[in-house]
Amino acid sequence: MATALLRSNSRRLSRLLPVPVSRPFGSMEAAAAAAASPSGSAAEAGLWLGALRFDNRALRALPLDPSEENVPRPVSGACFSRVRPTPVRGPRLVAASAPALELLGLREPRAADEEAEAALYFSGNRLPPGAEPAAHCYCGHQFGSFAGQLGDGAAVYLGEVLNLRGERWEIQLKGAGLTPFSRQADGRKVLRSSIREFLCSEAMFHLGIPTTRAGTCVTSDSEVIRDIFYDGNPKKERCTIVLRIAPTFIRFGSFEIFKATDEYTGRKGPSVDRNDIRIQMLDYVISTFYPEILQAHSHNNVQRNAAFFREVTRRTARMVAEWQCVGFCHGVLNTDNMSIVGLTIDYGPFGFMDRYDPEHICNGSDNSGRYAYNKQPEICKWNLGKLAEALVPELPLEISIPILEEEYEAEFERHYLQTMRKKLGLIQLRLDDDNKLVSDLLETMRVTGADFTNTFRLLSSFPADSDPLKLEEFLDKISKQCASLEELKVAYKPQMDPRQLSMMLMLAQSNPQLFALIGTKSNINKELERIEQFSKLQQLTASELVSRNKGHWKDWLQNYRVRLEKEMEQFGNSDNWSAEHVKIMNSNNPKYILRNYIAQNAIEAAENGDFMEVRKVLRLLEKPYEEDLECYNEATEGPEVEEVGAAAAECSSASRRRVPYSSKPPLWASELCVT
Repeated sequence: MATALLRSNSRRLSRLLPVPVSRPFGSMEAAAAAAASPSGSAAEAGLWLGALRFDNRALRALPLDPSEENVPRPVSGACFSRVRPTPVRGPRLVAASAPALELLGLREPRAADEEAEAALYFSGNRLPPGAEPAAHCYCGHQFGSFAGQLGDGAAVYLGEVLNLRGERWEIQLKGAGLTPFSRQADGRKVLRSSIREFLCSEAMFHLGIPTTRAGTCVTSDSEVIRDIFYDGNPKKERCTIVLRIAPTFIRFGSFEIFKATDEYTGRKGPSVDRNDIRIQMLDYVISTFYPEILQAHSHNNVQRNAAFFREVTRRTARMVAEWQCVGFCHGVLNTDNMSIVGLTIDYGPFGFMDRYDPEHICNGSDNSGRYAYNKQPEICKWNLGKLAEALVPELPLEISIPILEEEYEAEFERHYLQTMRKKLGLIQLRLDDDNKLVSDLLETMRVTGADFTNTFRLLSSFPADSDPLKLEEFLDKISKQCASLEELKVAYKPQMDPRQLSMMLMLAQSNPQLFALIGTKSNINKELERIEQFSKLQQLTASELVSRNKGHWKDWLQNYRVRLEKEMEQFGNSDNWSAEHVKIMNSNNPKYILRNYIAQNAIEAAENGDFMEVRKVLRLLEKPYEEDLECYNEATEGPEVEEVGAAAAECSSASRRRVPYSSKPPLWASELCVT
């Protein structure tokens, strides 16, 4: 029986082995035309791009849509549809990431001609030799509801590049135009969202967090209409394209194309009852990205699939633990935004927390707070449950669900606490009380409105001895990282008209069914809490706030000192311990993150034709832990922010002062809204 299964697997996987030449795009006639065209030749691509070696395994292993009609439509029985990027006018390079391009065997473009070549090929205006552009079909649960077919509506797979180390990297262009999955959209991205994705992809990598990468950001003279504020006043914006790099962009939603009619939404996947394709996808994903699992379980597909699901569960748990430890919020954790290889994927309305707030929502359109910071771990588990459902019958739920329950929380908590110990410089002992020390720290940060990133960074300078003068000096420093009275008043400013709130409260009492359709109890409770906090702040002076904050911090720091003394006792030499302690903390607590106001300043400069700020911020984010990179950012008045803005556009240039990249955000940044 085992021999038969092995033979079956061998036949099934034989088509996944690389072949010398990748299949041409479209028909034989189209391929011949492309070969004869200067735009498709290696000579035209030049020496810089000539290093790319394509081997597009995914298109050989997974079914392709027989139709090449590039119009929005259901795509059944296929994982990819062939498309061509839509050219743009006047492409030009905004920025390039040297470390990301190195994955492809390319160095950063240096001369003007190399920048022009990068802009030409990575805008989609020309195809690198060996590229086979296609769009990937997937479905997804969006905000908890099954949305049916989604797919690459604004991204184009170019192919898979093999570098000299034998690594395989899929590359795609995000914002390259229409595909069969564009639905009612135009397949384009604009400068604002593209700069944010480009910078954050690289920022996350250099923070040590699993992520897709971004090689280039190319803008153009082509324009699209966007209603930034959703207020009926659209404006023209430049089409911009990001070169994205990852081992694969296959996601949880890729396996949901087989979903039967959903009982709540009535939608279904485009490839219902095609278990043969599900098997192909599992074979491809496991053999290509989890070869050690294939080798260990080649005799039994169910065991193999169970091991695969267990590893995806663990990777996802570790990834979200890393997010929590740097204060990163994804914003849209739908199943179609969850990578099958445990990477952070699809940077839309993301945000790094400034003031610590466990209920922080970075997505202005997430009205229910489904994807709030403190809910990210449970949402990722929920998404893994949907992946488990999508793997049936190849992996029965009676096997996958116990794996999820046994592995997810345990792996998350282990990795989270392990990372938090490093952030606090606890490198010698692992004590049961460490979890409480961390939770008490976060509660202290919450009640004092402390800046998440800067507070952790500052703790490395906490004096472990009991000198009261040193303690007072440190309390002065940490109180400056707490929210000011002015900041808190902005944060807790009521958001509803009092008459509207009164009406909602009456409706909740008189007609709960109607209230449930137009509001939620949690939203009302949050608004009442805002009103209460705002009222208290009116009675508080700035000096009283500072005194109160110092009291909170003094209590926690006393416990922290006791814990550090236990560390020193284990180390022996206090001077050696102190040096190692600080080194560990400063290599796990970044000084620089991509704060919204930093991204916004770079966006505004780029929209005015100056790309230097984007490039400067990129270089800074490539070394987030280094102490000696302090530079200053001259902020200027500019237009609206990513996708939708609020009162940020009303800020005067006088309010945007020169501030360090590592500082708490200026007050105007609190008005930035991303959706």
